[in-house]
Amino acid sequence: MPLAAPPPPITVVIDHHDDAIYTHTALAAHHLPSGRITLHPGPGTTSETGLAHDLLAALGKPPLLPGRFPGGRQPAWEAAAAWMTALPVTRLTVLRAHRLTARRAMRLFQLQALTGIHLTLVCHRPHLPAALHQALQTADYSLTTDLEVARSHYYGPPVTEPPLADEPAGPTGRWLTLPALDRLVSYDSPRPCVDLCTPPPIVWRHRPPPALLTVSTAQRVAHRLHAATAHPRLAAAIAAALFTGASLQQLATARHSDYDDTAATLALHDRTRYTDGCAAYPVPPWASVFLRAVACFTRLASGEGQELLAAPGDRAPLLCVAETAKLRPPQPPAARRKGSVGRVEWDWRERQEAEQYEAIPAGRVRPLRR
Repeated sequence: MPLAAPPPPITVVIDHHDDAIYTHTALAAHHLPSGRITLHPGPGTTSETGLAHDLLAALGKPPLLPGRFPGGRQPAWEAAAAWMTALPVTRLTVLRAHRLTARRAMRLFQLQALTGIHLTLVCHRPHLPAALHQALQTADYSLTTDLEVARSHYYGPPVTEPPLADEPAGPTGRWLTLPALDRLVSYDSPRPCVDLCTPPPIVWRHRPPPALLTVSTAQRVAHRLHAATAHPRLAAAIAAALFTGASLQQLATARHSDYDDTAATLALHDRTRYTDGCAAYPVPPWASVFLRAVACFTRLASGEGQELLAAPGDRAPLLCVAETAKLRPPQPPAARRKGSVGRVEWDWRERQEAEQYEAIPAGRVRPLRR
C-alpha cells in the first residue's frame, strides 16, 4: 500500500558524544495528540517484532496483540502502521539508531513508505555504523550534527499545541455501563451477503436505536479503548457495537468495502432479517479513528482473514478487551446473578428474554409466518 507521493527524506542526526541533551530534546518532543512520537527502543533486543512492540508502546498501546494468527506471527507492524495512519502520526523520531540492525532499519523505512511520516534517526556515535549505512543506501536521506536543526526535525513546523488527550477528570477504575452492549453476545446468527449488497441507511423497525453517547462518555470510551488494546479489529468491533447495538455475529458480516470513510458509514448485513436487515449505520466522530485504523489494518494484513471487524471466534479476546477497558452492559440485580460477584455477565439480557419467552403458554405463541 505505497503512497502516491514519495515520503520526505529521512533525517539522520549524528550525536558525536552521546550528549544527553539530544536524547532529552527528542523525548520532550513526544506528543501523540500533535502527531509526534519518539521511539526509544528497548535494550537487549534485536528482533523486528520487538521493535514493533516498542513502537506500539510509544503509541500508547499494550505491545502484545491478543488472539491467534496464522503461522503464529503477530501482525504488529501492520497494527502500528494502521494506528499511525488513523491517529494520525506525522513525525517519528527513533533514538539509539546506531543499534539498529539492517533489517530493523529497513522495517522503519517500509513503515515510512506506507504512512508518509517524517522519519528522524538519532545515531549516538561519531559515524554511521555499518548496518545503518548499508540500509540507508536504498533511501533518500540527509545528515546533520546541529542540535537546533535536529530539534526542528523532532518538532516540525510550529503549531498550536492541542490539550493532552487524557481521560476526563473523574473517578478512575470505575465501570462504564453501556446499554448498547446488551446484544454483543446475542444468540442471533446473521450471515454475510454472498452477492454484491449496498445496504440502505438503517431504519430502526424491530429494535430501538442505541442511545447516543454524551461527549464526556464518548471521550472516556475512546480513551479506554486506545489504552486497552493494540488490535485494531477488537477496538473497532467494540466501538461499532456501541453505535450499532449489533451482536458479534452481525459485526462479523462487515467486509472492507462496507466501511465508507468519506460518507462516515458502516454497513452490516442480515440477509435473513434477524434484526433490521442489511443496513448502513452512521459512524459518530469519536469512533471514526477506530474504523480508519481497522480499514488500514485489513488492507495490510489481508492474510489474517476476510472480516473487517472481529469474527465470532474472537469472542473471548473481544470480551477481555472490553473488560480491560471497564466497559460492560447493564448487570442483573444481585438476586439474579449467576456468576461470582465482580464477574461481568454479558448474556444476562438474553437469558432474561429467553426465560420470559419460555414462560408464555404454548397456546399464546404465534406460529412463524412462512
